[in-house]
Amino acid sequence: MSKEFDVVVVGAGPGGYIAAIRAAQLGLSVACIEGWKNPAGELKLGGTCLNVGCIPSKALLASSEEFENTSHHLADHGITVKGVEIDVAKMLARKDNVVSKMTKGIEFLFRKNKITWLKGHGKFVGKSDSGYQLEVSGAGATETVNGKHVIIATGSKARHLPGVPVDNVLVSDNEGGLTFDSIPKKLAVIGAGVIGLELGSVWRRLGADVTILEALPAFLGAADEGVAKEAWKLLTKQGLKIELGITLGDVKTDKKGVAINYTDKDGHAQTLQADRLIVSVGRVPNTEGLGLENIGLAANARGFIDVDDKCRTALPNVYAIGDVVRGPMLAHKAEDEGVLVAEVIVGQKPHIDYNCVPWVIYTHPEIAWVGKTEQQLKQEGREIKTGQFPFMANGRALGMGNTDGFVKMIADAKTDEILGVHIVSTNASDLIAEAVAAMEFKAASEDIGRVCHPHPSLSEVMREAALAVEKRALNM
Repeated sequence: MSKEFDVVVVGAGPGGYIAAIRAAQLGLSVACIEGWKNPAGELKLGGTCLNVGCIPSKALLASSEEFENTSHHLADHGITVKGVEIDVAKMLARKDNVVSKMTKGIEFLFRKNKITWLKGHGKFVGKSDSGYQLEVSGAGATETVNGKHVIIATGSKARHLPGVPVDNVLVSDNEGGLTFDSIPKKLAVIGAGVIGLELGSVWRRLGADVTILEALPAFLGAADEGVAKEAWKLLTKQGLKIELGITLGDVKTDKKGVAINYTDKDGHAQTLQADRLIVSVGRVPNTEGLGLENIGLAANARGFIDVDDKCRTALPNVYAIGDVVRGPMLAHKAEDEGVLVAEVIVGQKPHIDYNCVPWVIYTHPEIAWVGKTEQQLKQEGREIKTGQFPFMANGRALGMGNTDGFVKMIADAKTDEILGVHIVSTNASDLIAEAVAAMEFKAASEDIGRVCHPHPSLSEVMREAALAVEKRALNM
């Protein structure tokens, strides 16, 4: 007789493990299926984000920032340092240690919340009288479990380009880009999106000559135009070479490295010779091999599972969250959907405002935004007013030596409701949280302008931008 659970979660990434924890908190019996293994063959929880995505990339970004600051910026503080060197192996070991602490933390939370970890690959095998049957295969053994409710949280994988085989040695995707055993003299990156800019920044700071090739004619097209313009100025000034509007040709590897043939925006044939190449052209949902056909469910033409605003699929008591459904492929979006589904299962009435899901690019300075861009609002015909304030006029930023960037706030011209906030700055990922909270509560720009902010702090720039909406910034 198969084991039976109130909830079976397929996948233990940020969406899956959070869904499992919240369901357990609500008194449900919960199992989570996960069979991901690290290069050492060890089974780990946490999915792409914790193991080969968000967490390790931020660890490397932090290490590379420390190296660049020590090499180039400590002198501004009167600190003289000579003979600065980078130990790549030790940097990678630190990254792996950070990842290990996080994944072990999830194992602890599973034990604490009495969640059963079913180790292996999970797929639907059919329906049962009380729910759905899933087969879990791993370590040479197979078992079948039954879930009254099933949450699909299988995440996504890197999109690869046809004719460009990824070996994660010379040609890497985002996973391989986190494990270079040495610093390439010349690094090519295909894709100027979030991952491409972040990984390009890591290896540029450590000494690589980095060129990023982007097919789209605009830089950071999803961002506010003012933010994209500022980010372009700052990132190219740092040494990132970015070519837009390219058409990719063939990619060849040999003993010399990688040769990328492409046509530039002016129609001229070009060849970029590099030691290594990172392919960073987006991600695709992991919906293959789930046995969806065995229960009468199917992914759509793009590989996603269609759901409603409560993440319910076309089948009763089957839910899907995170990267396998519509919306941004962001870990915090998946987490919120995991909580939502667990609460829906027990009859609560949660909701998610997807307009209040923040975006962050962890370059230096960071880029973060929430809500709509100025160009989106103008296309909608919305009457707006904007306020912007630079960090160069902020005492805390001056003291830190990080004065690049600004906060831009957009509000409705009549009601003053905040419609979008866009930041380029150090710690933008933390600063954006205030804007998210304000927008969730439908705050006006005046509300932020009237809230007391600590002095000196970077957060004061948020207040000044809010005041600037009414043309009454105090320090400019």
